[in-house]
Amino acid sequence: MLLKRIIPCLDVDRGRVVKGVRYVDHVDAGDPVEAARRYDEQEADEITFLDITASHEERRILLDVVARTAESVFMPLCVGGGVRSLADVRDLLNAGADKVSIMTAAVGDPELVAEAAVAIGSANLVVAIDARRIDDPGAFRARAEARRRSHGDAPGPAPSHEVYTHGGRRPTGIDAVAWARRMAGAGAGEILLTSMDRDGTKEGYDLALVRAVADAVRVPVIASGGGGSAESLAAALDDGPAGGHAQAALAASIFHFGEATVASVKRRLLELGIAVRPPASVVEAAPVR
Repeated sequence: MLLKRIIPCLDVDRGRVVKGVRYVDHVDAGDPVEAARRYDEQEADEITFLDITASHEERRILLDVVARTAESVFMPLCVGGGVRSLADVRDLLNAGADKVSIMTAAVGDPELVAEAAVAIGSANLVVAIDARRIDDPGAFRARAEARRRSHGDAPGPAPSHEVYTHGGRRPTGIDAVAWARRMAGAGAGEILLTSMDRDGTKEGYDLALVRAVADAVRVPVIASGGGGSAESLAAALDDGPAGGHAQAALAASIFHFGEATVASVKRRLLELGIAVRPPASVVEAAPVR
């Protein structure tokens, strides 16, 4: 049985970990190197490092911060934010990343994903998708038609969520489920799926969205956005009819601010019947400073 993974996320802005709600109102959550070291001690399965303003500010990711973070941990490190070219991918790997995540650049140039998959292998390539529920179908259809004319993308039969880029600032007219299917076909080894509607709320993952994407692709899906308890992570990881069918759950708020540790969450997941790598040690919950 393939074990489910628990992945703390470091949203980094100008070298500091931050956390907001629905992509706004960010508050400082500590130093990324210290946070990564703490999650390594707590036996996280992986850690994700996202420079959340690099694409919006049209700058490169802070490679020195990535390198210092990579040097401090033994678990796999996935890094994304501001990746625009194969050169950026190579630079991140050289800085110590084990996996590279692409989001905004993939929407602008879908061929980049296929090129990166060939260059570094699908196992090292993640495509991130920020998705928001479609509240204005008319506006979405207009954007979708513009996208179809320029890129040939067509939405699915009943799109419910739209892909956003540039840190959640730009709607694209792309159906999230159809886009996940296309990116998996292009060579992405995993899909990192974030519900913008649930981000930072701790109200639970958007299970319908996670399940729709997980059932549409043949690669692992990482559920993100809304994890507020071990029970909510369990729901996203559950392979039953009402579960999210995700292979991994990403969370930030409950870990950053000391509400739980990765070890305590894993112990509870095991009690709930979710197959995760058991923690070998007990680490007390404490805020990251």
